Amino acid sequence: MDKKWKYALSGAAGGLVNGLFGGGGGTVLVPLLTAWCKTEQKKALASCVAVILPFCVLSAAIYLLRTGLRLLTALPYLLGGLVGGFVGGKLFKKMPSAWLRRLFGVFLLYGGVRYLL
Repeated sequence: MDKKWKYALSGAAGGLVNGLFGGGGGTVLVPLLTAWCKTEQKKALASCVAVILPFCVLSAAIYLLRTGLRLLTALPYLLGGLVGGFVGGKLFKKMPSAWLRRLFGVFLLYGGVRYLL
């Protein structure tokens, strides 16, 4: 299969997950980009960061139109996310790929166990 199609299908899967659950498209996108598209770990993680904004803006717009999402309710999370994103971006450049992969795996395991229980 052509690599462009793999990227497009990976993006569609990430967007689908993001739309269904209000976030989390990167949890699907990173493994697809690294395993299926053979993208280097740091590039896959950076790509996911780049697509989070459009995914979330689209999902938020749909939720806003359909459910009456209150933007003021989300403001504290937005502010915290901006600070965390800035700090994470600074750490990203310094952290080895192996540690990023492990940390991402720990977050996936934690989230998976938490949702199951």
